[in-house]
Amino acid sequence: MSKFMEWVDARFPATKMWEEHLSKYYAPKNFNFFYFFGSLALLVLVNQIVTGVWLTMSYTPSAEQAFASVESIMRDVRTGDIPHGAILRYMHSTGASAFFVVVYLHMFRGLLYGSYQKPRELVWIFGMLIYLMLMAEAFMGYLLPWGQMSYWGAQVIISLFGAIPVIGAGLTEWIRGDYLISGITLNRFFALHVVALPIVILGLVVLHILALHEVGSNNPDGVDIKKFKDENGKPLDGIAFHPYYTVKDIVGVVVFLFVFCFVLFFFPEMGGYFLEKPNFEAANPFKTPDHIAPVWYFTPFYAILRAVPDKLLGVIAMGAAIAVLFVLPWLDRSPVKSMRYKGWMSKVWLLIFCVSFVILGVLGVLSPTPGRTLLSQVCTFLYFAYFILMPFYTKFEKTKPVPERVTG
Repeated sequence: MSKFMEWVDARFPATKMWEEHLSKYYAPKNFNFFYFFGSLALLVLVNQIVTGVWLTMSYTPSAEQAFASVESIMRDVRTGDIPHGAILRYMHSTGASAFFVVVYLHMFRGLLYGSYQKPRELVWIFGMLIYLMLMAEAFMGYLLPWGQMSYWGAQVIISLFGAIPVIGAGLTEWIRGDYLISGITLNRFFALHVVALPIVILGLVVLHILALHEVGSNNPDGVDIKKFKDENGKPLDGIAFHPYYTVKDIVGVVVFLFVFCFVLFFFPEMGGYFLEKPNFEAANPFKTPDHIAPVWYFTPFYAILRAVPDKLLGVIAMGAAIAVLFVLPWLDRSPVKSMRYKGWMSKVWLLIFCVSFVILGVLGVLSPTPGRTLLSQVCTFLYFAYFILMPFYTKFEKTKPVPERVTG
């Protein structure tokens, strides 16, 4: 084996990559619960790719046969008495929601411990690009079952581009590839979903990890472990990622899989939130569902869209709600990274932001009423206020002294 590895290393830096990114990559020794979600996101990404490949083997990307092919996967693709087609479909649909759960918690950890601050701005930017591509990937895949909610949800979202002055009508037609959503739209969304966007996401994941390992991982204290090293140049407050954190992550993976499999086998539709009930009915351009709403992981931004009476301003607000996350590293003027040592204003505003985001998510699922619209407007205001006021309350608030070394 050693001779084989010598042969490989002479032609490919396998051992060098293993050491730089695992066995000799030193991570802070005080990682906590919130640091599970990066590796879990990678796990769910693998699940989505593997199950997606298997589903494409039985899926037909045409307006006439897409819905029937999905039904065939659910009912006819089996080995003996095992309906592995249905299991794979539910693994993929449940995996999509699981992906956003772990990504949102991963992003929350970044907000909590200031993982976007210098020198990790590029790590954050790559992470946000992954999030943006993930939203596009989920939207493209949402149309593929060709059910009622798939069709009409895509109709609503694509029509938003028509609000853009001058180029709106042409852009909408270009996205659809037709004058209305049709088989051409389905085909191009299928191509983007299974080929183009996964390649982009994988590339961004590699860049995200490379950027992270270049500057080193943040920690709950927000201190740099590279300041204090032993005689061998190893950080005193760091431990090798492998085997210590790989073993720890396995514990998180096992717990996650228990929860994932429980949902998969007992509540795969999650009461209509993971797989909407109208989507079990074939797309019908002449029959509009009673209430059109996107999947739960898009609903906070959908609620922001509906909170603004003007269509164009609503589209701008929805886009700005995502775009503002990209400039977060330059909005935070705090001299400390971790919420442990920031002042009370940062803690209160982070709480307000999280509560507003959750409320917007709930309101985006529900049909609009005057009271709900008013609440959406209030939460939208608070959502943006968190970012707009950040340069002020982070700069002038009183912070606690940060220890030189990690506290555990």
